[in-house]
Amino acid sequence: MQALNLPPFAHKLTQSGPNLMIWDVLRRRQVVCTPEEWVRQHVVHYLVEYLGYPRGLLSLERGHTYNQRRKRTDLHALDPHGQPLLLVECKAATVPLTGDVAMQIATYNQTIGAPLLLATNGVQHCCWRVLPHENRTQQLSFIPTYAEALELLEVVRPA
Repeated sequence: MQALNLPPFAHKLTQSGPNLMIWDVLRRRQVVCTPEEWVRQHVVHYLVEYLGYPRGLLSLERGHTYNQRRKRTDLHALDPHGQPLLLVECKAATVPLTGDVAMQIATYNQTIGAPLLLATNGVQHCCWRVLPHENRTQQLSFIPTYAEALELLEVVRPA
């Protein structure tokens, strides 16, 4: 697990009745600013502004089915062909990254099939490379840039 203090970003907060709202740059609308949403918006900004992930290839709260149950992923990045590249699970800053969190993202990835996984609470993060032919993951000491993720993808999914 690596420390990751996400850098500040130009967020837009507003009050709507009892709810604090934050502008979601991907959905292009105000959403309730829960502690988890605050982390998710920071991660989106970090991936786009610092790691070069194309904004148009990021998808929030995408639905999928696992064991006949509807689930939603927090965030994932797609490769240039629209295939999953990086699956992200965001937790509130007060939620520790435990084995249960790792199991949650690994379980989601059984139906998503992303070659890279990231669990973060905005303060700490764990990033893994999925090695499907070896039926295991390899923990990374960094979050790959988009270019690095595509290079890793070529190893996982040869052309």
